[in-house]
Amino acid sequence: MTDTDRIRHLITDYAAAVDAADIKLAARVWDNSPDVSFIHPLGHARGWDEVKAFFTDIMGGMFSERKLTPRDIKVHVYGDSAWSEFYWHFTATQKRDGANVQSDGRETQIYRKAGNRWALVHVHYSEMPRSR
Repeated sequence: MTDTDRIRHLITDYAAAVDAADIKLAARVWDNSPDVSFIHPLGHARGWDEVKAFFTDIMGGMFSERKLTPRDIKVHVYGDSAWSEFYWHFTATQKRDGANVQSDGRETQIYRKAGNRWALVHVHYSEMPRSR
């Protein structure tokens, strides 16, 4: 398996972790250090403890069901560093009122390799711009 294939597999696991709000699966994708960061529409998580809260408090706390579907994935590997960029579609059901939520966006992920393991160290995602 190439490094590009490994990162594509991590993106699949990342989406599955969002879908299940599964912190154990997320921990296999992310570097668990205080240096990681995650920029999303509701804030900026810094460090593994805050990133974990995204999965438990936001994904698990706000939604009873979730489905993140990445597409048009591009992976760029440069030695022990890599980044991916992709578009996504997200559907969910809100816990508070059962309302369906849908959004589309784009995401950049940065990875680093330590030994034989690639780990996610930064995510920046945003919804697609609204047309005027």
